[in-house]
Amino acid sequence: MAKPAAPKALVLKNIISYFTFLLITWGFYRLLFQLPEEIEELVIKPVVWLLPLFVIVVNKERETLESVGITLKNLFPSIYLSLALGAVFVIEALVVNFSKYGSLQFNANIGDKALLTAFGISVVTAISEEISFRGYIFSRLWRVFNNEITANLLTTAFWVTIHVPVSIFVWKLAGVDLVTYLFLTAIFGFGSAFIYARTKNVFSSVLLHVLWQWPIILFR
Repeated sequence: MAKPAAPKALVLKNIISYFTFLLITWGFYRLLFQLPEEIEELVIKPVVWLLPLFVIVVNKERETLESVGITLKNLFPSIYLSLALGAVFVIEALVVNFSKYGSLQFNANIGDKALLTAFGISVVTAISEEISFRGYIFSRLWRVFNNEITANLLTTAFWVTIHVPVSIFVWKLAGVDLVTYLFLTAIFGFGSAFIYARTKNVFSSVLLHVLWQWPIILFR
């Protein structure tokens, strides 16, 4: 017999507490510190984002990791759907790049990192962020409100908000550049949750995240 899910009131409280913790902790980190990206994304972010999440899921909600999409189920549909929507995001990146520069500028803007190193960082970043936002926040909001669109819109709003500190404090974006980046972030967030809703497998969102982020890195 399946284990009963945690009460909706508890789930909603956990969502709000977890997101507030991320926003304050990660926001202040972005404001006060800027360590090498390898340390930030491979060490600090998994600890800050995933460790508290697993405590909530396993200890407070008494759920399994499959409840946040860590599963092998629907693996191949996840790949197909992510590749299809990822192709759309690649085209989107090309259009934005062309609009910005007047021609395509494929300059691999990844700083002094080797291509594979930058790619590896993007994968680990995607794992931390997608488990947190699509695997946990979106899936739990869907459970609470029993409405996919409502859950997706709320998750997307949280997703955009969590990217404001890095946009301002680290990348120094402002004006049109800031609005454009946050708009593209919102489109991705909605698309990622849409894919996750079809597969219940966080790998689909991780793959889509990489397919979305990599063109931005290469064409920005």
